[in-house]
Amino acid sequence: MQIPSDGPVVLGVGDPATDAAAVRLAAREAASRGRVLQVVHAFAGPGDAGWGPARRVASLVVDEAVSIAQRSTPGVDARGQLVDGPPGRVLLRLSRGAVLVVVGGPLIEVVARAWCPVAVARVHRTPSGPVLAAVDGSPSSVLALRFAAEAAGRRGGAAHVVHVAEPGRESDGERVLDDVLARASRATAVRPLLLIGSPGATLVRASRKAGMIVLGPRGVTASGRLGTIAREVLHSAACPAVFVHGASRPAGFVKPGDAVPVLLPLTHT
Repeated sequence: MQIPSDGPVVLGVGDPATDAAAVRLAAREAASRGRVLQVVHAFAGPGDAGWGPARRVASLVVDEAVSIAQRSTPGVDARGQLVDGPPGRVLLRLSRGAVLVVVGGPLIEVVARAWCPVAVARVHRTPSGPVLAAVDGSPSSVLALRFAAEAAGRRGGAAHVVHVAEPGRESDGERVLDDVLARASRATAVRPLLLIGSPGATLVRASRKAGMIVLGPRGVTASGRLGTIAREVLHSAACPAVFVHGASRPAGFVKPGDAVPVLLPLTHT
């Protein structure tokens, strides 16, 4: 999968109060890339007139998220939209044309199957500390490193490429780091870092001093919807976590030819 260079940053928002960290992250990412921030609320109710009050409430959710984004990042081009459908399906389809999808909760379906990188931010953190690229030699490792290096460049900070090795297998870990660095030749000024321990728990601990952690959703075997390490980071990371994909198509995605959801303008009737 190629990380897109254009398209909007798509923010999936449910409750702006609980998704505030995701709103702020999405606004910073959109502004730093010079991209539109597309604030999306998935509306799963029927479209008949009886659901008018619910649609008005949903439009207020979008309005509030847009307002938070604009206050946190002045100048960001934030545009709100209601999209009919379940949240997971809506975000998966919108990920086809997005540079990044940002969510506030662990939507495993989106993390595992999106067509673009997915950022998950649950707790508000100032964007300080290095950007960590957690690599394991899987197809997504090079993408993770490139994404981390570009993110660090936009922030004016440091990027570290991290591999966690089991005790006694340090030499194997060094080979993984060397290989990924060689394959990601465009990622410069990156510091390699070898950590020892249990991969999931070690990466979670490392996230406490990081501004962002980037990794693939599955490991070297590429089996299952979400790998055990990615799942642990998804649920427990202390900083925003970005999941990038190494396959040309996300596993188990919707069939080609599926309709793209209609983007409905906000109405207050």
